[in-house]
Amino acid sequence: MARERSGRTAQHLVLAARLRNLREGSGLSVPQAARELGWHPSTLRRLEQAATSLDVGQVGDLLGLYRAGAAEREDIMGRLAAANAPGWWHPWRDAMEPWLMEVMSVESAASVVRTWDPALVPLLLRTRAYSMAVDAVLRPELSAAGRKRRADLLAERQRHLQERQARVWAVLPVAALRCRVGGAEVMREQLAFLQEAAGRRDVMVQLHGEGAPVQPLTGVSALTLYRVEISEISDHVVREGGLPGTAEVSDTRASMQGYQALLDVSCVMAMRPARTREEIQDEQERWA
Repeated sequence: MARERSGRTAQHLVLAARLRNLREGSGLSVPQAARELGWHPSTLRRLEQAATSLDVGQVGDLLGLYRAGAAEREDIMGRLAAANAPGWWHPWRDAMEPWLMEVMSVESAASVVRTWDPALVPLLLRTRAYSMAVDAVLRPELSAAGRKRRADLLAERQRHLQERQARVWAVLPVAALRCRVGGAEVMREQLAFLQEAAGRRDVMVQLHGEGAPVQPLTGVSALTLYRVEISEISDHVVREGGLPGTAEVSDTRASMQGYQALLDVSCVMAMRPARTREEIQDEQERWA
């Protein structure tokens, strides 16, 4: 029985990729393999794209068709239960856009998350209060309870990244810290949170100062790049900047390399982390 969808998990993506690799290694196309099993080609395509649960019987039939070795067959079949289990974010799907549900599998496996925001503190470094204040302006259709739910989800995402020791590397202009979001208390809490995060080993924050030269990300909308060290899962880039609540998601090598190059140059031109922490301290004093 197909599980209630909460987006693909990393384990699901890995097994789907392994099944695709086995098919390709056997020299069969999707239509050929489907015909051998009496399936519709779309059934196999969806399975290989991790768009449907991995049915034990179907996976067993595929492994037999591809003549998988005993060890590989045992390993794949032994991982099915974990691959079909919902991700930790399953209870939070009411607070997530469809694109985010699909990205969560990548975030849950990422070793490095690089982010840029041209106008605000980047999402993964926001406090609950700051996040809700941003939503109050950008997402007025949301209820107060909906904004709180989204802020609580954000805190869970931050906690899971920190527990896995995934590195968050953020770059933003000083002007983003001076954009008044909510009241003075919200700003004081946000700057204190950012200062604390910038001192952690798993977080790097860099600022572009006032009067700094034009840099490659000038005018570029908010970005998040996920680097994953699992060969079966592609790196992903998420670009926001369209209608609130929407985003463009890409896992193509060209897109990832292009945005990574922009970030690399931008970070070289930005303040060093120690100088950034001094600048954040100065901004804190403005709100004292």
